[in-house]
Amino acid sequence: MTRYVALLRAVNVGGTGKLPMSELRAMCESIGFAEVRTYIASGNVVFESKLSETSVKTKLERRLETYAGKPVGVLIRTGAELAAVLAGNPFRSAAPNRTVAIFLDAPPPADTLASVSGQQTEEIALGKREIYVHYGNGMADSKLKIPAAKSGTARNMNTVAKLAEWAAGRS
Repeated sequence: MTRYVALLRAVNVGGTGKLPMSELRAMCESIGFAEVRTYIASGNVVFESKLSETSVKTKLERRLETYAGKPVGVLIRTGAELAAVLAGNPFRSAAPNRTVAIFLDAPPPADTLASVSGQQTEEIALGKREIYVHYGNGMADSKLKIPAAKSGTARNMNTVAKLAEWAAGRS
């Protein structure tokens, strides 16, 4: 069995995509995932499955679409991949609540940094299938736009650390 982390897009954020975490756990269990745990109400779930990453993603997205009546994007990482995202954070010395990893399905396009607009004090770096952003002045007033991040979902480093811990079976 592989331990996976699923990160849902646009769930319980800004009044959209309401999904109780108890419902998410039940959905995951109904499609055969084991040891299901959710973390905070923004669509983070850790579970085990014998299925491949692609199969896990497909099954969960189909189940969520049936529930929500519209597509809900899901980004999947293994526990090892999530640990690598945490270890690869180029802004480790910055406040973890002001640093995010934007998770993508594929590597960031080569023109990712060139297509950014509205950048002020934010620092940006590319990962394997992530874009790291340090919001030195916080996210609230940021005007940063990263077109390559449109289909991704962001989690701050505190959340990434907790999910990596759970995915490693340390909590």
